[in-house]
Amino acid sequence: MSEELKVPTMAEMMAEGKQPEILFWVGSAGSYDDRAKKITKAFVKILNKANVDFAVLGTEESNTGDLAKRAGNEFLFQMQAMMNIEVLNAYEVKRIVTCDPHSYNCIKNEYPSLGGNYDIVHHTQFIKELMSSGRLTVEGNTYKGKRITFHDPCYLGRANSEYDAPRDVLRKTNANLVEMKRHKGTALCCGAGGAQMFKEPEKGDMDVNILRTQDALDTQPDIIATGCPYCNTMMSDGVKFKEKESEISVLDIAELIANS
Repeated sequence: MSEELKVPTMAEMMAEGKQPEILFWVGSAGSYDDRAKKITKAFVKILNKANVDFAVLGTEESNTGDLAKRAGNEFLFQMQAMMNIEVLNAYEVKRIVTCDPHSYNCIKNEYPSLGGNYDIVHHTQFIKELMSSGRLTVEGNTYKGKRITFHDPCYLGRANSEYDAPRDVLRKTNANLVEMKRHKGTALCCGAGGAQMFKEPEKGDMDVNILRTQDALDTQPDIIATGCPYCNTMMSDGVKFKEKESEISVLDIAELIANS
């Protein structure tokens, strides 16, 4: 990467006696998965560009416990959650932004009962905020006229009723937004949620991600846009399965905006 990305940690901020505007929760995929790291970098690029005063937990961040909970291990979930809540509360964190709808849903809906109360927003909501307040402007020629279809992440859409932010942000690229037949409230899961990503599929005619990729291909897109690192993996695998990776790219909204 040519430009140097500035990523301060909460510990560094604390040492200087500063409190950042937001805490960027990177999440496991965004920290370890090579494809998802690109989404993390793109979002940091946006934060730097908009001069957002942010910090990450760095090595003090641990998995939210979402996957353990979905897979039925409530004990492990609570252990993970309590550990994270202790760290977040010690830093007096108020506002969190994440690129991962699983972390978003978990911290927003499941942490409060364990003593973790934060204002948490998804990165598409935050990017929309930055645009509305004039802190971030998009040139809008990179994707002008390109056909983009957006796949709603389950934990952003149906679980938390956020359908507009990602679409409002995508429109700013001047792309041609085309909707799949199943979208918003009727969107189909990519097949990764509920810890399904980490087990073999059960018997059936077709893997869920292939079925969902077909939904997307029916719109004849140039780009399939996602707002979740897990959806990104599943849709990318689907596009590879359909042997369309030379003509269709799967990109997170953060990447589309960073490129613009």
